[in-house]
Order: sequence, then C-alpha cells, then structure tokens
Amino acid sequence: MVNHLVAKDLCFEYHGGIRALAGASVEIARGELVAVIGPNGSGKSTFLRCLAGLLVPSSGSVTVDGEGVVALPPRERACRIAVVPQFLPRLLDVRVSDFVLGGRYAHLGRWRSATQHDRAVVRSSLERCDSFDVADRLMSELSGGQRQRVLVARAIAQEAGLLLVDEPTNSLDPEHQLAVFRSIADLVAGGRAALVVTHDLNLASQFATRVLVMQNGRTVTDGAVDRVLTPEVLEPVYGPHLFFGRFSSGRPIVVPWADER
Repeated sequence: MVNHLVAKDLCFEYHGGIRALAGASVEIARGELVAVIGPNGSGKSTFLRCLAGLLVPSSGSVTVDGEGVVALPPRERACRIAVVPQFLPRLLDVRVSDFVLGGRYAHLGRWRSATQHDRAVVRSSLERCDSFDVADRLMSELSGGQRQRVLVARAIAQEAGLLLVDEPTNSLDPEHQLAVFRSIADLVAGGRAALVVTHDLNLASQFATRVLVMQNGRTVTDGAVDRVLTPEVLEPVYGPHLFFGRFSSGRPIVVPWADER
C-alpha cells in the first residue's frame, strides 16, 4: 500500500505550446485527504493525470515510495494508484458489475478468473457508492450522476493505496455528494491516501485534512483547512465575491456572494 507520493516542480505543455503546469508540487502520505482547488484552467486535472502517470511532465518528478510513477509497469501502478476521471470518454455497453470488476484486473493475474472474493469486493464497492441497485444495468443506460458513482466504486474495488479523484461530485445531488466524500474519507481513515480535485470549497472544508490551491499551473499554497480557506488566500485567486462563515464544527464556510445593489 502506498505510504508516500511526492511530486516536485511539475511542468507540462500540451501540443501547440499550451502550458498547463508551470511548477506544481505536492506530498501525500497515508491517512491524508488532500483537496485540490482553484479556478477553471488552473491545471488541476492535468496535475492529477501527471501524478497518476497518465501524462509525462516535461520537467519535474513524481515518485511513489521512492519509485518513479511513469517507470512502474501498468499492473504494479494499478495496485498502488486508482484514478477516478471526471467522465468516461465514451459510453460503454458493458454491465455495471463487470465494469467495476475491471478495477480488479491488477489483482487477477493474466490467466486467473474472478473469485468469490473479487465479486464480494465489487458488491461492497457498489454498496459504498449507493450503486448496487444498478449492478445489472449497462453503463450506457445510466444517468451522469449514476455513472459518476460507479466510477468511484470501480476505484474503490481496485484497492489501491492512493486514490486520485477528479471532481467526483459532478452531476450528483447533495446527498450523494456527501456520500461520495464520506466513502473517500472512510478509506483514508482506514489507511489509504486520497487527492481530490473539487470546486466545492465546503466539501473540501468538511472532509479534507489539507487544501492545496492552484492558479496558472502553479501550487499557490498547501496547508490546513483553517489556514487556506480564508479571504487572504482565496480572494487573490477567485476574486472578492466570496462570503466566509463557519459551520457549527468551526470549519470554514465559503460561498459565492453577489453584492446587494
């Protein structure tokens, strides 16, 4: 199980010279849930894909327990890192239960069939994400919110030590937004680590152990929730139209605020 991921000074450019990262860094250890926030176009998704080894940075490094992520064989990488994308590139005519079972491929070996244990893991993962009721449906038949929950279930079934999750609450109603974050937080409490890209500052406030802020491809700050979700840190990044308050727990509330006219 992953104990430590370190990314240092990552830079990345897409074709045409479009710079997406210009010096982004993070460290993640077991027991941490790091929320990555920042404006649209700040490089958050590209950063996550570099951490996962899905993109190769032009400079900088990403290591897991001292080993370069890009150099890891795909099966070994899948045992260590699970990725939840924002969406599937295309809809699949495959049953939900079989799609989630695909997250077990790193544990199955080339010639081994799924065992009773593998199918129990799939069931448990679907139940965690309130998705067992759609287990026999096709992925192409699901709503956007249902697909998003199934993507999270597949990553949970992978049983990797580190989860990299890209905007998991897109298309979800408030109840399921909370359920997904609770599932990720429970896994972290059980000894895994997670990095979650999100635009929901209040879910980050309630569940993250740390918050990392990105802007223009750089990591602006990385620290405790109370230190980061403040006017001093967020207004230079998002602008002045924010309202700051407190939950009953004492954690910060940050919401968009339209000035009264």
